[in-house]
Amino acid sequence: MHDEHNTNPCGLSHGAWLNEPKLHSAPTTQTLDLETDDATDFWRETHYGFTHDSGHFLGVETPSSFTCQLRIRGAFEALYDQAGLMIRVNERQWVKAGIELSDGQAMLGSVLTDGQSDWATSPYTADPGDFWMRATVAEGVLRLQVSSDGRRWPLVRLCPFPVAPHYQVGPMACSPKRGGLKVAFSDWTLGPALGKDLHDLT
Repeated sequence: MHDEHNTNPCGLSHGAWLNEPKLHSAPTTQTLDLETDDATDFWRETHYGFTHDSGHFLGVETPSSFTCQLRIRGAFEALYDQAGLMIRVNERQWVKAGIELSDGQAMLGSVLTDGQSDWATSPYTADPGDFWMRATVAEGVLRLQVSSDGRRWPLVRLCPFPVAPHYQVGPMACSPKRGGLKVAFSDWTLGPALGKDLHDLT
């Protein structure tokens, strides 16, 4: 059956791959399933000294301000298995945010990269196998939020972010220590920046 929603330019079906995985579904407006290739990652320099730009990312072009959100379901089993959202200006300026397995525990983390990567991480107490991420970019500010149910959205990170005429945003997944991380992305939305108060968690 023809999916009339695939004509939506904000849908995942209009995304462009960076490092397309060998195994993935055809993206629809709101969904994508994939299985990661071996030894995939996004990281620049800090602490480890290496630069990796081999992770999987399906990017949808946005205007200069936007809000996007996405549901992520994954089976995180190996060290550094990760999946979530990515917002990208270029190979030196990007952020990724979601669940990452570290020290045997599923952690909620974000990596902000502007020439070099940082890493902010904390334990995630809800179900790490089924969660939501939301990102809002406007006027040089990035706001990241997480949700366990798609209704309440606590703050993950508020930080400066490079101003650009447009961005690439969408699902991201990596597995630096193996291949075969299976992730189901769904409920994708992309629209104008919400402009909500910082403590409005709806």
